Amino acid sequence: MSQERSYRSAIAVLIFAFFMWGFLTALNDILVPHLKAIFNLDYAKAMLVQFCFFITYGLMSIPMAKLISKIGYKAGVVLGFVIAGLGCLLFLPAAAMKIYGAFLFGLFILASGIVLLQVAANPYVTLLGRPETASRRLTLAQAFNSLGTTLAPWFGAVLILSVAVKSTAELNSMSVAQLQAYDQTLAYAIQKPYLILAIVMLIIGLLIAFIPLPKMLHHERQNITISQLQSTRERSSIWKYKHFLLGCVAIFVYVGAEVAIGSFLVSYLMQPNIANYTAEHAADYVAVYWGGALIGRFIGSYLLGKINPPKILTVHAVLAIVLVLTTIFSQGTLAMWSILAVGLFNSVMFPTIFSLAIRGLGKHTPSGSGMLCVAIVGGAFIPLLQGLLADRIGIQMAFIIPVICYLFILYYGIKGYDKSFGLVDVKA
Repeated sequence: MSQERSYRSAIAVLIFAFFMWGFLTALNDILVPHLKAIFNLDYAKAMLVQFCFFITYGLMSIPMAKLISKIGYKAGVVLGFVIAGLGCLLFLPAAAMKIYGAFLFGLFILASGIVLLQVAANPYVTLLGRPETASRRLTLAQAFNSLGTTLAPWFGAVLILSVAVKSTAELNSMSVAQLQAYDQTLAYAIQKPYLILAIVMLIIGLLIAFIPLPKMLHHERQNITISQLQSTRERSSIWKYKHFLLGCVAIFVYVGAEVAIGSFLVSYLMQPNIANYTAEHAADYVAVYWGGALIGRFIGSYLLGKINPPKILTVHAVLAIVLVLTTIFSQGTLAMWSILAVGLFNSVMFPTIFSLAIRGLGKHTPSGSGMLCVAIVGGAFIPLLQGLLADRIGIQMAFIIPVICYLFILYYGIKGYDKSFGLVDVKA
């Protein structure tokens, strides 16, 4: 009983990590249109915000996984908070200098801390309990990640987008003193929220350092049958796990689709044929998109205890495809709400894919977690690809990119996972 209480306490602590990295990630959706307006960027260049943020997963996940193998999960979470906090502090000089490249560098450091949190916290949650309920546990933790992504757009809208970016004509009509005051206002609009976040991240990291968490080996909770154990032993390399490799691709396209949709929402809802909103008003609806994932994950954490995870993944992928196709071929209210509703069906995809992909890896679990986090680099490439396409065929038709992504997730849910690890008996 004491061990189970220890596990529950550890999961409660890890919820802070899930919440904060969700908050910081979704805040990029507000940062993209703001920096796009300040620096007069096209869609592709504006997507460099997401590219520099998510490319970190490709560059840093494996090194972070090796680091966690040496220092442990708890130390990894603490260090992740510290690095992310330092990344937030870099936004202060970036805003003061008004240099786009400085923002991108700050995002890279910030994302490095989040990568470490991801690599440590995701497998840690799957190990803190029975393997049969790993998907359910991770989905519940991801629900609090979604709480962060839901609150971040409102936070950003109030503190960042509330400062309207002036046009070139307006700037030309201002005096030197007015321009200086305007630049200071723009800088402060970014400096204030990221200073607050830096302080919060550093405090949470310090608190977790002094909270006792269970020390756990990466294979400690992999309770599988003898035949499954023999199968695991035969696979000397992680590259021999087909369900894992396909899971990496599924994570790549899922994160890419989710981030691409979120990144384009403000610009999409500002289109005359969709909603014709202002940037600040459109930002409120970004919270609706991420709020759908929040609701879906709480519901999903219950359903995953009753229904096979692959079946839930399949249904959610089908509905996401239908909704995105609807927004492509419609206008006005229907186009707006169909794209916002995709967030609800994104909800269980990441935790379900992650837990299915990592299950049964045994001694390869830390490196498997690292590689799955490498796959999050999809959030760098797919939004950039959609941005390039939007510059050529329009922002609405460019949503065909997420459709392609969800088609692969549909395939993974139907037959891409490995059925040999007891996935049928979800109540066992």
